[in-house]
Amino acid sequence: MSLSGRVALVTGASQGIGKACVLKLAERGATVAVVARNEEKLKELVSHISGTGGKSAAFPMDVADEEQIKNTCKTVIAEFGKIDILVNNAGITRDQLVMRMKRADWDAVINTNLTSAYLCTQQVISAMLRQRWGRIINITSIFGQIGQTGQANYASSKAGLIGLTMAIAREVASRNITCNAVAPGFIETAMTAALPENLKQEAVKLIPLGRVGAPEDVANAVAFLASEEASYITGHVLNVNGGMLMG
Repeated sequence: MSLSGRVALVTGASQGIGKACVLKLAERGATVAVVARNEEKLKELVSHISGTGGKSAAFPMDVADEEQIKNTCKTVIAEFGKIDILVNNAGITRDQLVMRMKRADWDAVINTNLTSAYLCTQQVISAMLRQRWGRIINITSIFGQIGQTGQANYASSKAGLIGLTMAIAREVASRNITCNAVAPGFIETAMTAALPENLKQEAVKLIPLGRVGAPEDVANAVAFLASEEASYITGHVLNVNGGMLMG
């Protein structure tokens, strides 16, 4: 599943699932534009990829800022000539019961998790249409499929990504562009590391494979969907959840 000659842009690339996706795509031969707010972490990631013979560049950006998205996408295309693969991974949580949730926390999560994916896609889609090839991959969540107490904003944003994925897939399929989503379950990241140990143990009991997932499990799915081997898959939600949700 070589990605040699392809250019990928990954948002939320500085840690967790995003970082794992960057490393996997670079390993498969893609040139990767790594995008996140933390410039220091991005530079460390680029340095690591360079040390392993890969090619990447850091583009500090806040996905909640539309102008930054527009400028960054233009800069990436100017530097690398194109964007073949877009991985919309950036995401945040602002958990609270819906009766107590502040509008600002709702807006922040929707803007970061969902609106940014729409904006990033909008900025790269013209180039993909012209070259008649593209891969758009949205990182959603099992909680966008089953909901979660205290995460009305997060679950809504991730469910919205699934709808966005299917709509885009229909719009661009005739130009050899696919749009798919990956829905992780319980993955060991900085976001889940903050959970109490008893909650983690309870979560594991709900997973038929009996273990928490690793960011690399998600990255492998992303790399597959980005490849030629997945050329006949579009509008699909690929569950990476250890069997926590089936069907």
